[in-house]
Amino acid sequence: MSASRWTDLRPRMISAAVLIGLALGAVWIGGFAWRGFISLACGIMVWELVRMVDTARDRSAPVLGLVAGVCAIATPYLPPALALPLLLLPSMAGFGRMERGGVTYAVFTALILLAGYGFMKLRADFGLVWMLWLVCVVVITDVGGYFAGRMIGGPKLWPRVSPKKTWSGAVAGWIGAAIVGLIFAGTTHAGVGLMGISVAISMASQIGDLAESTVKRRAGVKDSSNLLPGHGGLLDRFDGMLGAALFLLIAGQIVDFPPGLE
Repeated sequence: MSASRWTDLRPRMISAAVLIGLALGAVWIGGFAWRGFISLACGIMVWELVRMVDTARDRSAPVLGLVAGVCAIATPYLPPALALPLLLLPSMAGFGRMERGGVTYAVFTALILLAGYGFMKLRADFGLVWMLWLVCVVVITDVGGYFAGRMIGGPKLWPRVSPKKTWSGAVAGWIGAAIVGLIFAGTTHAGVGLMGISVAISMASQIGDLAESTVKRRAGVKDSSNLLPGHGGLLDRFDGMLGAALFLLIAGQIVDFPPGLE
């Protein structure tokens, strides 16, 4: 086994540990700390997105990142019906400031803001336990995929866009998510349907990861930024979380969540 496969493991683990520690601390405290953390993350991710897709990076990125962060922090203080326009306002504000990539920017910015709202809503409506469940599912999906992909290898998931991701890694992530769902189902007395939801969340996080990889491939960049050693930027680290939170926000309108507890 080539040692080069693991050269990025140490910086990945260190930066991931710091980021996860900050996120878990904000989740634990809840309230404004959590909303502020998510809003700051949304603003930074929009800043990174603009820098990837727009040639006039310095002109547009800070302004649109600030707009996104302000809109994100305001939404939980408004009734949902009034918060919806704010979730789309950063997308609309970007059209006139983008020299290229306007559609990509608008779509991904809307997804970032909606996912951020989903994170804040999950913590406020269901509490700490279910926020930790979501984080655990996405983290085990990422960790399982990383190690299985390098140890087992095999056919690539989508080589044209993400040449390092394999089917073995994807399946390992699903299995890990199912185990997390089973553990939380047993400790919270939720139904076994939580396993299915967990696997679907795992898939959604992988789709979010691949979607961001597609944007980077089209922009011709390796990472969304260089903020996090071994990971690139926040968008690189939270792409799976974005897909998971957005999917849960939609799935919650279709199935009872948490299953078996309502």
